[in-house]
Amino acid sequence: MVIKVFLASSSGSTAIKKKQQDVVGFLEALKVDYAPLDIACNEENRMWMRENVPVEKKPSNGIPLPPQIFNEDSYCGDYDTFFDAKEDNTVYAFLGLPPPPGSKEAVEADKAHIVENGTHAEETNAEGNLDDSAEVPVEERNGDAHGEEEQAQEEGEGGEEEVAEGETADDEAMEGETAGDEAPAEEEEVAAEETDEQARAEEEEDQEGADDDREEEDLQSEEEEEAEVQEEEEEDVEETQEEEAE
Repeated sequence: MVIKVFLASSSGSTAIKKKQQDVVGFLEALKVDYAPLDIACNEENRMWMRENVPVEKKPSNGIPLPPQIFNEDSYCGDYDTFFDAKEDNTVYAFLGLPPPPGSKEAVEADKAHIVENGTHAEETNAEGNLDDSAEVPVEERNGDAHGEEEQAQEEGEGGEEEVAEGETADDEAMEGETAGDEAPAEEEEVAAEETDEQARAEEEEDQEGADDDREEEDLQSEEEEEAEVQEEEEEDVEETQEEEAE
């Protein structure tokens, strides 16, 4: 799968240039393979981008501005949705790519799995069934525990064996209680971590909120200027074609 990033190399908008650099720089930092496609020097790229951005994602004037991001022919989003995914640590999901093992996004996905199912991911096999490798007492796997106890009683074995069996049963009961307590404790630990991360994310969003509002106002103004520039460019192209036709 190829990630396509539609850019304008000769854009006169400072905001657009900054957003393009932000997207490209972040993809390069993650070592995600992508193909930059210039819409300023390639009319075919420009028309393809405009035609394949969903109608509900286009601005009021109907002309989407770069950067626009696709996974092959599937639309991922614009800069705003990319920025939101980056803040939420869900960029790979935004791009339609599996997160690499050990990445923060993969760790968060594992935590969510633990919270949802109340068990460790490593305790399940690839088919979603409980892992057969989980430790089970030998007597239980072979189905011989109760048989041996009954045989010992019938043969009149001494009280020492009964005491040993009683201690084994107590040990197994304690192990069962310990195993039953581990899952809720781990769930509480994961929930606490997620709450801390959410609090930090909200603080960062509050700090960036004012800057984002100013940037959105500047972007709206610059988008209008860009639309006017694009219309002038299209008019120039049409005039050139008419002159060549004459």
